[in-house]
Amino acid sequence: MKVLVVGSGGREHALAWKIAASRMVDRLWCAPGNAGTADIGENVPISAEDIAGLVEFAVRERVDLVVIGPEDALCAGLVDSLEERGIRAFGPSQAAARIEGDKAFAKRLMMHAGVPTAEARIFEESDSERRLRAALGGGDFGPLLAAYEKVREEGGDVIAAMTAVLSDSGQTLPPDLVRERVRELEERAGQYLRRQGVVSAYERAREYIASRDVGLVVKAAGLAKGKGVIVCDDPAEALLAIERVMVWREFGAAGRTVLVEERLHGQEASVLAFVDGRNIYLMESAQDHKPIGDGDTGPNTGGMGAYSPTPIMTDEILRQVEREVFVPIIDALSREGCVYRGVLYAGLMLTHAGPRVLEFNCRLGDPETQPILFRLRSDLVEVIQAALQERLDQVTLDWDPRPALCVVIASEGYPGTYRTGLEISGLPEAESLPDVKVFHAGTRRAGDRVVTAGGRVLGVTARGATLADAQRRAYEAVARIRFEGAYFRRDIGARVLVAPSPAKAGSA
Repeated sequence: MKVLVVGSGGREHALAWKIAASRMVDRLWCAPGNAGTADIGENVPISAEDIAGLVEFAVRERVDLVVIGPEDALCAGLVDSLEERGIRAFGPSQAAARIEGDKAFAKRLMMHAGVPTAEARIFEESDSERRLRAALGGGDFGPLLAAYEKVREEGGDVIAAMTAVLSDSGQTLPPDLVRERVRELEERAGQYLRRQGVVSAYERAREYIASRDVGLVVKAAGLAKGKGVIVCDDPAEALLAIERVMVWREFGAAGRTVLVEERLHGQEASVLAFVDGRNIYLMESAQDHKPIGDGDTGPNTGGMGAYSPTPIMTDEILRQVEREVFVPIIDALSREGCVYRGVLYAGLMLTHAGPRVLEFNCRLGDPETQPILFRLRSDLVEVIQAALQERLDQVTLDWDPRPALCVVIASEGYPGTYRTGLEISGLPEAESLPDVKVFHAGTRRAGDRVVTAGGRVLGVTARGATLADAQRRAYEAVARIRFEGAYFRRDIGARVLVAPSPAKAGSA
């Protein structure tokens, strides 16, 4: 078979590595890939968002199978476009991928299907508000308000755009004063809407939050690279969060619709399943670490590390999750006319009242994929074939019983701004350790060198006889890797281990 893997992160390197090991594959491409995928296949300079370019390549090269990693491509309909041209693709259709691409859709689906989840309110602009705001953007209310409405609607960086507009008008203001001007503009827009008998989604969200007296979670409903969730200790924090999402558009167009949820308490876990439209096959459990800092502090990221399995997910809880989460949500999607094929990811909170769904993803998680696939002994391509042919009920997955743990090394400044192009050393030394694999994420080749090319740079993954052993091996490998400003959490796995992480510092 000829296989194309779409994407450039650590998940895609892990997929490519596992697919390349299949006895069924004799040619492998990665689009666009990274420095790690270049060692096991052929990188193709086509962005994962270039749907037309990917389809054209697959047709021209007569690709037998396309495996899609990133959610953006799935939500943009890459599977549909490939299948229209007769190319088999592993992943859900655009309609089914809404379970990740639109958190409001997913929340409504969960509520209708009786899937246990947090209580939430959804705030989205009504047709009347959109129509009135479009008139505001026409310039009748002055150039500043028109510029604000334009960038707000298009989903750009509101603060940067308004700073430029003010500068063009001769006003050079520091960011704090620009924010005050933006608040004034939103207030003017709100006043105009109220005079027309419409209360904006932003004001409705603020009124709801002000009526609460507990911690809340504010979520941008659209795709935000895993960063569109703000956990708030109290309503005052939630008011600032809703402003960040809906007024400043910190997460771009993803913040046009917002969910405000009750804050759940407990440990988080990830359960992923292969789905063929009829059958559901749960993979081994995993647990990741979203916040940037040790002790789960700081802003959320795409994930700073993960391990599999997690001891908090017992066989009994897994059966409960399959029965109460996966079966009803797949049935609900089917009732919506969406036959789900691919991988479905459930992010869970294990509360005192039982598992509750925090989110669904329409693909493999990152970095959960790295330790999960490092433990999978079965031929991944055979499993994908079975999923595409609706015969997952005939498959039995073989897992290495040893736990695996992944530590993400990130660029200094992530999840904010960071430098790229920094040379990475120590990769061969790290991979020379037994039962260690370094999965590349934000890397590229520059001649004979490997340099940084993203926020999350590497996923250093190790197996061990116990989770503590896997943790020790992973951090031993991390200690051999160097690049300027390298940063990692030093407590991956510590939440379920008695012994602290052996790492002495949070930088490599």
